[in-house]
Amino acid sequence: MKDLSQGKEGILIFRFAVPMLLGNVFQQMYNVVDTIIVGKFIGNEALAAVGTSFPIIFMLISFIIGITMGFTIIISQYFGAKEMDDVKKAISTLYLFVFFASVIVSVAGILLSGWIFHLIDLPEQIIPQAKRFLSIYFSGLIFLFGYNGTSAILRGLGDSKTPLYFLIGSVILNILLDLVFVIGFGWGIEGVAVATVLSQACAFIAQILYLNRYHSFLKFSFSGLVFDRKIFNQGIRIGLPTGFQQTFVATGMLALYWIVNQYGVVANAAYSVAGRIDSFAVMPAMSFSAALSTFVGQNLGANRPDRITRGLRQTLLMTSGFAVAITIVTVFFGRYLMMLFTSDQEVIRLGREYLIVIGSFYILFTTMFVFNGILRGAGATFIPMIFTLLALWAVRVPVAYLLSSVPSIGLYGVFWSIPIGWFTGVVLSTLYYFSGKWRSKAVVRYDERGMRV
Repeated sequence: MKDLSQGKEGILIFRFAVPMLLGNVFQQMYNVVDTIIVGKFIGNEALAAVGTSFPIIFMLISFIIGITMGFTIIISQYFGAKEMDDVKKAISTLYLFVFFASVIVSVAGILLSGWIFHLIDLPEQIIPQAKRFLSIYFSGLIFLFGYNGTSAILRGLGDSKTPLYFLIGSVILNILLDLVFVIGFGWGIEGVAVATVLSQACAFIAQILYLNRYHSFLKFSFSGLVFDRKIFNQGIRIGLPTGFQQTFVATGMLALYWIVNQYGVVANAAYSVAGRIDSFAVMPAMSFSAALSTFVGQNLGANRPDRITRGLRQTLLMTSGFAVAITIVTVFFGRYLMMLFTSDQEVIRLGREYLIVIGSFYILFTTMFVFNGILRGAGATFIPMIFTLLALWAVRVPVAYLLSSVPSIGLYGVFWSIPIGWFTGVVLSTLYYFSGKWRSKAVVRYDERGMRV
């Protein structure tokens, strides 16, 4: 556990963000390893099946993960205020929520995936493989939610390293199981899904065993879990907008896939592979934004608002450096990155052109996420949700549809719609930050004399 209300702001945020960044990179390795092995050893149709499956997975789980982020904010603010009884209640309530939510989402995912594939006009030859992959993936969703819930608790308490260690082991196991099940046993796309579920299960179980042995404060026991209605309502109030925001993003991704699918299997495969690379590129912004949220939560809880402005400036400087470096790599070396996943020259060409367009504007994505991190840490999660809704559904999706309808632009209209949406998000989040209204949204509040209210 780490108190982020004391010490150099930039150093604290950097040290807290780096383990999360590494964790996010390794988390993405699940998807990337799956994509590489599918592309190299199964084929383009399976590659498109896996690629299209992940927006559906994201759509169905993002709502719950977004609410989980609300509990992270509550835990960080109570921890900053040193109210440990409320911290324990929040942890217990979160675990109960995660358990029941995982059951509901698993059933919904298995039942609805086929209907969603038809809704987005996924080519018929891809649907059977995609349905088999998703059925297995959703059967093990409780392990993914359990791991993410425990990681959210630890991050709220200032510990971003422990989840990383277990995640690294899980990714290594996933790679080994992929090789055994797909190449060794010839299980095809089902082998990829089984490998992912087993590795996620091992990460969660190992994490629980570790906590029970070394951290009695965080000890996990079903019989000891207690539901606190007040804290649950706070978590829902703060987390629900983030959950909706994540869902808007996921459905927006599906809407863009619907447009891309009009161009065939090759376009879908290229868009899916380039999206995997893009998911790595945005990791620094997302990790530093999450670190900044915890930093803001603890400092508001400790009544140290003066540190937040300095933390914002330092975070913008650090993430901008990452954004410039990633832009150089994706723009100038995108072809070689695509070649890691596939040997199909048309897939490589389309994916490289996607990366040139998107990679040139990562600085916009970075700035948007950093400012949203401030707002979330303060508990003002409703505002980023509205901004995401506007940037995505009022700008990105309509622009993608309109531009792609122009014969001379075609598929590239989808590519250009993404940075246009980012620009809208940057303008909205920056203006709201400077309005100062987010300061009144904290769970732990103080009056003008510095007394708790």
